[in-house]
Amino acid sequence: MVISSQKSRGNKKTISAGATPEFQQLELDLFPKITEKETTYSGSEIADISGLKYVPDFITQSDHDFLLKQIDSQPWLSDLKRRVQHYGYKYNYKARAIDRSLHIGPLPDWASNLAYRFYDGNIISELPDQVIVNEYQPGQGISSHIDCVPCFTDTIISLSLGSACVMNFTGVPTGEKIPVLLEPRSIVVLKDDARYKWTHSIPARKVDHFHGQTITRERRVSLTFRKVIITKN
Repeated sequence: MVISSQKSRGNKKTISAGATPEFQQLELDLFPKITEKETTYSGSEIADISGLKYVPDFITQSDHDFLLKQIDSQPWLSDLKRRVQHYGYKYNYKARAIDRSLHIGPLPDWASNLAYRFYDGNIISELPDQVIVNEYQPGQGISSHIDCVPCFTDTIISLSLGSACVMNFTGVPTGEKIPVLLEPRSIVVLKDDARYKWTHSIPARKVDHFHGQTITRERRVSLTFRKVIITKN
């Protein structure tokens, strides 16, 4: 798989561990908003799956560490087998639904600035307003699924932090399975067939084997960005 990448934008600053509150604004500058559309981010199209795009090194290591710090400073929910955080709107897993009553509030600055970066980089046509953070400990995964079609628009973006893992895409109804390695600091974008005609899953295992590589999983955190569809009453 041939991959090309584009450097992430913005002025990067090194923030020391345990930075005091007066440095918080400096940390926010890691993801500055911009007012004009950027050039489309380059990456690799997965030829076998229309609409699936993988962009490695989307953020720097300092950005990565900053995001984990922000996420781990917030409370986790244990509604599922894995820990999660919801921002913007809370998704109702049991009903597979979302509505105005599930609105939590605006995205926090770190998530909002990433959302603008996706929009300004022509990765998504509408500004994301919902983020779910999933934590995967070694041995944890997620079952095969398609993100709720009436709940979210046509683009799903997931940013990987921490450990690498393999995500399996399975064609509906062909059953064809294609594994994709998700590396830390990368994003995977699901549109078109990848969004609607392929399920995606992460097997619940501690070791992945991918193209001759053996990957021992460690803690992984994913940030999934989506634009909510609210039906008018």
